[in-house]
Amino acid sequence: MEAVRASAAWVASRSSHVKVDMLEIEKAVDRIQGNVPKIEWDFEGIHYFDNGPLTVQYLFVLDALNFCFWPDKDLTYDNLASGLKLALEKDKTALDADRLKNYTGPQLRELLNWPRPLPIEEERVRLLHEVGLELERSFGGSAANLVKSAGNSAASLIELITRHFPGFRDHSLYKGHQVFLYKRAQIFVADLWGAFKGENYGEFHDINSITIFADYIVPAVLRELGILKYESNLCCSIDSNSEIVPGSEEEVEIRACSVHAVEKMRELINKKFGKQLLSIDIDLWLWSVGVQNMALSHHRTLSIYY
Repeated sequence: MEAVRASAAWVASRSSHVKVDMLEIEKAVDRIQGNVPKIEWDFEGIHYFDNGPLTVQYLFVLDALNFCFWPDKDLTYDNLASGLKLALEKDKTALDADRLKNYTGPQLRELLNWPRPLPIEEERVRLLHEVGLELERSFGGSAANLVKSAGNSAASLIELITRHFPGFRDHSLYKGHQVFLYKRAQIFVADLWGAFKGENYGEFHDINSITIFADYIVPAVLRELGILKYESNLCCSIDSNSEIVPGSEEEVEIRACSVHAVEKMRELINKKFGKQLLSIDIDLWLWSVGVQNMALSHHRTLSIYY
């Protein structure tokens, strides 16, 4: 999405805590010879899929709740995805809009089969209510109708989501400039595209407009590759598991510089090897590397956006 690319580049050009190392990007690109391993959507086998509208509803709810697992050392994205999947397999109405708008914290835990309070549980419940209410009010209760309204445009779908659902408005103010990152809105598009293999609800004529999804894991992998360089105080904070304040310069720079670094990687692969890669494919590859090496230090921020 152009607003994300442009604002990420703006931050990267002014960043003081995080730097993108172009030489290391070139080394990484040469190392892989422009070949990014193809990672299939749902390579872990944890997602619900029935090739219809219920899958769209599932993915939208999943991505509404897809943030901030780290305060609970046992909770991961896998628990969220598989928990919602099992809930739907038991009860096809579990994610209906009229039920989403009424869930309580204990009911959400029961839905996910999770034994204790979730991180930022009140916000997760609030966002479920927001999704249920707005789907009911504007889209006949169906996330599939939301997707149809976008006319097979990824950019239009993100615009619709961020207009109707404030909980997806992932932006910050950095040095007086608004920065758009839209992690969860973009990942919903990518999930649709991956699940439906670019067809039906996953058909988007502008899928190449999507950037990576600025989260915890991808920056950690980019740092390990030497592509992101952190100043010493930030290194100490991350390596000691200290919390990085949401909206701080450090937090915005980590996320924006990650987006910018992968865009530069994508451009270089095209220039040197003539390959037009999607940012989604690079993101999936980096993310899969990260989840297979959870010992990597990542930044910790209590946020509803990632």
